[in-house]
Amino acid sequence: MNTRTELRDALTRCPLVAILRGVTPAEVEAVGDALVEAGFSMIEVPLNSPDPFDSIARLVARLGRRALVGAGTVLTTDDVARLAATGARLAISPNTDPVVIAASAAAGLIALPGYFTPTEAFAALAAGATGLKLFPAEAGSPAVIRAHRAVLPRDVPILAVGGMTPDTIPAWRDACDGFGLGSALYRPGQSATAVGEQARRFVAALA
Repeated sequence: MNTRTELRDALTRCPLVAILRGVTPAEVEAVGDALVEAGFSMIEVPLNSPDPFDSIARLVARLGRRALVGAGTVLTTDDVARLAATGARLAISPNTDPVVIAASAAAGLIALPGYFTPTEAFAALAAGATGLKLFPAEAGSPAVIRAHRAVLPRDVPILAVGGMTPDTIPAWRDACDGFGLGSALYRPGQSATAVGEQARRFVAALA
């Protein structure tokens, strides 16, 4: 299975990526369980979280094939190498860095760089990006993604990331393939129970 098919399969199961910025290794397994039980199939631990590679390795070991696990805020090729060593699948960045994207693709990871313009989108795809994330989405609109789709390859998944809530998702649903969910889903210190409740609200917003 190639990385684009792998990503498409996960998006078909649930088009939501949980962004656990600030999560700690001590709590990440319980939070991961709550997310998967709510229906999530993708979980991201940003690398500016405490001991992020430990948290990622714990999620990979615990969730196995039930969810694609990876890192966010992947900014360097060293980040890519450390991430690949955990067995994770997702390499997600806030920016379009062709060197980091190419390293992620070479490591067999699903590379999801951030972009905002067609120029950045095409540069990312030329470097080997699996999909694209419009970031920050709150500075754009569903119409922006629709305009980009007129020129981008049709099989490229696009996710909207930034400012997504259960109330805003319906307006974007037909424009993009998925959503990255940050502070509206998880804040540092939240209990797994609270995260699970929020996760179910997001899943319900997809209906």
